[in-house]
Amino acid sequence: MSTYLTILGFNSAIPTVNTAPTAQFLDMEERAFLIDCGEGTQVQLRKAKVRFSKISHIFISHLHGDHCFGLPGLIASFRLLGRETPLHVYGPLGIKEMMETIFRLTETYRGFEVIYHELSGNSSEKIFEDQRIEVFTIPLNHRIYCNGYLFREKPKERHLNMKEISKYPEIETCDYHHLKAGRDFVLSDGYVLKNEVLTTEPTKPVSYAFCSDTRYWEDVVPVIREVDVLYHESTFLHDLKDMADHTGHTTALEAARIARKANVGKLILGHFSNRYSDLSVFTEEAREVFPNTFLPKALEPVKIG
Repeated sequence: MSTYLTILGFNSAIPTVNTAPTAQFLDMEERAFLIDCGEGTQVQLRKAKVRFSKISHIFISHLHGDHCFGLPGLIASFRLLGRETPLHVYGPLGIKEMMETIFRLTETYRGFEVIYHELSGNSSEKIFEDQRIEVFTIPLNHRIYCNGYLFREKPKERHLNMKEISKYPEIETCDYHHLKAGRDFVLSDGYVLKNEVLTTEPTKPVSYAFCSDTRYWEDVVPVIREVDVLYHESTFLHDLKDMADHTGHTTALEAARIARKANVGKLILGHFSNRYSDLSVFTEEAREVFPNTFLPKALEPVKIG
């Protein structure tokens, strides 16, 4: 099963005619995750042809408006579309109070349960897990409490080598599960068939790291090391590093340094200041340090892995 990332919006602060604030849709192992929810996310989801009902988990990095002001409207739309299944919302401590206050004052009836997972830790922690996926926080250094998120597939099962297996009639279909799990097979005469003979290497698990608003912060490197794709904010070019530090942001050059130190596969920049009309200057700066750097393309699914 393939993993696809659709970047719905990637500009900072103010929506424009052609760009939207931060929001991403991640389809991993048939799990539908929404990452941040700036203004206009509903419209971007429509353009991307994402079924709202697929989304079961929403991850909010921090409570600045360009990352979360689209959330009340999206949840209200879920109700209008007849949602009944629970919705899990992950975000900083205070997100429940913010959302429930809005719903109370606007008398918004939901009709389904919203389960809040409020975060306050300053070290990376696992916040979601099922049979196939793990999600970890990536503590960041912004003006207010902020996390990025690491999405990682669990190790996959080994592939059956049917050409080799067919040589041994004693191996039945019911044994395949154990072979995929890495176990050897013992024949009736006691001879041990090594698993590596009967199977081949599993498909490499894919991983994706989302680093939202943050100053240059090398503490993220051990958490995101060797991920397939890293999205890292790069609000300014490096000639405005002082402004980046003051406002709690990163430059394109610094994002590239993080990508190089973490040995990631691919870097996607984002969260650009509206002062820049030509975004190619960001990749020009970053590629001096990390050549495999790209600009985001809104609404275009990117295969990870």
